This record gives sequence, structure tokens and C-alpha cells, in this order.
Amino acid sequence: MAAGEPILYSLYIYAPNIGAAIFFTIARYKAFKLIALYPFCGVLLTVGYVMRVYGAYNYTYSVTAKSPLIIFIISQVYIYIGPPLFVLANYRILGRVFCYVPYCSPLAPRRVLTVFGGLMIFIEVITSWGASLSANPSSSAERQTLGGHLTIAAIVMQIGSIISFFCLAILFHRRCAKANLQAKAVKTNLITLYMSMTLILIRCIYRLVERTGNTSVDLSDLESLRNLNPLLRYEAFFYVFEATLMFINSVLWNMWHPGCFLPKDNHIYLAQDGTEVKGEADSGDRPLRSRPDTC
Repeated sequence: MAAGEPILYSLYIYAPNIGAAIFFTIARYKAFKLIALYPFCGVLLTVGYVMRVYGAYNYTYSVTAKSPLIIFIISQVYIYIGPPLFVLANYRILGRVFCYVPYCSPLAPRRVLTVFGGLMIFIEVITSWGASLSANPSSSAERQTLGGHLTIAAIVMQIGSIISFFCLAILFHRRCAKANLQAKAVKTNLITLYMSMTLILIRCIYRLVERTGNTSVDLSDLESLRNLNPLLRYEAFFYVFEATLMFINSVLWNMWHPGCFLPKDNHIYLAQDGTEVKGEADSGDRPLRSRPDTC
């Protein structure tokens, strides 16, 4: 079968690569075992890729056999909702960094997780709903279109949350530089956060482009399948811009785990003279009140 050539009644449009599915299942499992930062996300993605391995052997849609369709939809949903959880985890780490240098924080650390945590929960609901509708090729064109619109809305909100993250992090970084603070706990975590969020941003752009153009799937019409968005027809795009990028994101946090740099006690902060102090920081010079004991 030529690359990009669709297969009638294939839930994936193409014949999924078995080796790649197995590799990323093992990779996600290993990342989940090594990193304690994203355990729930690790479980979701591992299960998602396990189901994709099953789908690589059972990818043909049948009205009499519902298991391949159900597992395909669940796999798509689990893989889709993983990255927003990474974003939420990154916001949590940013809040911990704010706790460590509270007088440079542009926002109270607790508000970081409260505000953006609520937003990410909403995004997760929209993402799950949209992915379940758009991933079901047996549903009507109208339901697939609705799912596509919901997915696009969720991705746009993810991109907005990532841009907001960069704005907060860069503002905080500039204030630290102005205060001449060169602590490794701040510098290393911020650089890792920048890299992590850049990877997730690239993934979001890929998913956004994937949902544009012709995305309505008719499994029984070969010509219609040939006219689908190329990002849907070529499996390589998925493994490069989704699976590989999210795996690299996990590797980053394995290499530079925030727990290796930040104190375990949230009440320990970095004083303006560069020494670590336990207690409540002076908020006199801060534009917005932010106390370590509210982290």
C-alpha cells in the first residue's frame, strides 16, 4: 500500500504501523515509571497507546464488531487529553517557582493554579467531547463537524493558555534578572518550562492544522478519503508532532526534575540577598501580594 493511500473502512484512514505503536507504548510506560511529576497523564497516554497497538491489528470498521470502534475512540480521546494535563502540570511548577521568589511574582502562586487549573479542566471537558465526536467515523457528518469545531475551540484555548504562560514566565524572569537573582532553581526550571511549553505549542499547532480543511470521514468512499487533509492520511505526522514531541517533553522532566532544584517545603523562599529563608516574605516591594505560605 502506497504511503498516504487510504484504506476503505479503516478507522485510522490508513493501516497503522504496528512497530511504532508498540515503541511509543513502551516509551510512555517507561516515562511514566521514571517521572513522578505526571503520573495521571502517564497512565492516560500509556493506555491510549496500548489501545493503539490493539488498533494496529484491528483497524477495520464493521457494523457487527463494535470493539475496534470503541477502542479506537477511547484511544483517540486519551491521547488528545494528555497534553492539556502537561500544561496544567507546568503551571503548577511555575507556581512553585513563584513561591520560591515571591517578590518577583507577577501573580500570587495560589492563583496561578486556581485560575489556570479551572481553565484547563474546562478545556479537558471540551477536548474529550470534541475528540469523541470527531473520532467516530461511523457518525453523521454533522456530528463529526461539531466534534471538529469543539476540538478546534479546545486547541485554540490551549494555545491561549500557553501564550499566557509565556507572558507570566517571561515577566517573572525579567524581574529576577533585574533583581540580579541567578539561582539555579529559578533558571533551570524556567528554561525547562520554556522548552516544555514550546513542544506542547508545536503539538497544538499541528492539531489545529490537522482539524482544518476537509476532515469529514466517509469510510466507504475511497475518493472522499483521498481528499482528506494530508495530516489525517499520513501516520508519520502523528508520530512526529504528537507522539515524539510529548515523549521528549517527558524526557525533559526526567532530566531536569523540579524537585532536584526547588526546596520540598513551600514555605522556604529565596530572600533578596540570595539566601534561603523559611517563613513569610516581605511583600512591600511586590506589585501583587504573594506569600509563600499561600502556596
